[in-house]
Amino acid sequence: MKTKMFSSKILNISPSATIAVADKANELKSRGINVISFATGEPDFDTSENIKDAANQAMKEGFTKYTTVSGINELKRAICVKLKRDNHIEYSPSEIIVSNGAKQALYNAFMTICDQGDKVLLPTPCYVSFTEQIKLAGATPVFVPTKEENNFRLTLEDIKDKYNPKIKVFLLNSPNNPSGAMVKKEDLNQIADFLVDKGVWVITDEIYENIIYDSNKHISIASLNKKIKEQAIIVNGVSKTYAMTGWRVGYAAGPKEVISAMTKLQGHVTGNINSIAQKAAIEALIGPQEVVEMMREEYTRRRNYIIKRLNSFKRISCNTPDGAFYAFPNISKLYGTHFEEKIINNEIDVVNYILDEAHVAVVPGKAFECPDHVRLTFAVSMEIIKEGLNRIEAAINKLKI
Repeated sequence: MKTKMFSSKILNISPSATIAVADKANELKSRGINVISFATGEPDFDTSENIKDAANQAMKEGFTKYTTVSGINELKRAICVKLKRDNHIEYSPSEIIVSNGAKQALYNAFMTICDQGDKVLLPTPCYVSFTEQIKLAGATPVFVPTKEENNFRLTLEDIKDKYNPKIKVFLLNSPNNPSGAMVKKEDLNQIADFLVDKGVWVITDEIYENIIYDSNKHISIASLNKKIKEQAIIVNGVSKTYAMTGWRVGYAAGPKEVISAMTKLQGHVTGNINSIAQKAAIEALIGPQEVVEMMREEYTRRRNYIIKRLNSFKRISCNTPDGAFYAFPNISKLYGTHFEEKIINNEIDVVNYILDEAHVAVVPGKAFECPDHVRLTFAVSMEIIKEGLNRIEAAINKLKI
């Protein structure tokens, strides 16, 4: 009898839709087609010279060996400084783990806390890997839909509608990928009190905390009071704030016993992260911070442009994001239209039509558990944004009812 080739865990997860779209776009590019990609959430800025200099210095000094699994103490102390400076939360180095990007820190947290049969409250729309990581940990995601008419901002009532006694973890992502929504302070306080009352862990992904707009202010849920801090694991990294995606430096802060368990797991999976990148991350966190504001101002300019343009398109509407660098327009009014033999029945048809006809790559909302939308990043130059939107508008104008 032939044995099953793959484990049920692997068979139960879905590939990343963002990567799938990027792969299709790259295939078109390989054929000489000029494709514009709004698919990948990666800053188009270069890493600052002072950060690169710190990495070069580390190499010159021979800092190229293994480090402790959870990260060097110098970096963990820098993270503690950052958390106190920016988030008003005090942690010790023993409550910090440094991982291969925020994605590994999240995975470590789910694998450490979740058991078979546990349930995780997951607000939607949500980042594509959240669902799959929860499933890999043996738990089940319980989706908590947010309301588009409320700008996708999460409220306590949204959570209460989906809560049940098997819920062990609540996952918070504010600013949100893909909607850009941020939880308001009064809602965050109510949610924190609810989680404390129910004894539910909170894992909070704060990777976009410095990319926020207008009068919005980022508040870490762990900063609200001692009780919720004891039930919270903060996940963050340097990739978005400092344009360091390829350096792969993420981290988590939480109760010592949880961080110790996450470290034990990481020790058997990857060990320490790149030693040179750790030195670079120290400079990013405690060095000059002016570049952070410079990038935020440019993202603001791009956000204002892309949202205004999208809302001017026929049959397209788009909420204004509070943070992050994504637009998440509703494209459902395009359903039922057609161009020649191409008929638009759903968002996948929209994505394929825009890629085939306009040579522009966007990501379907279904990947984020929110159909009838697509995601576009504006972490690309204004020149690319304008050209991409011109192409999309021209393609949409060809569609007939």
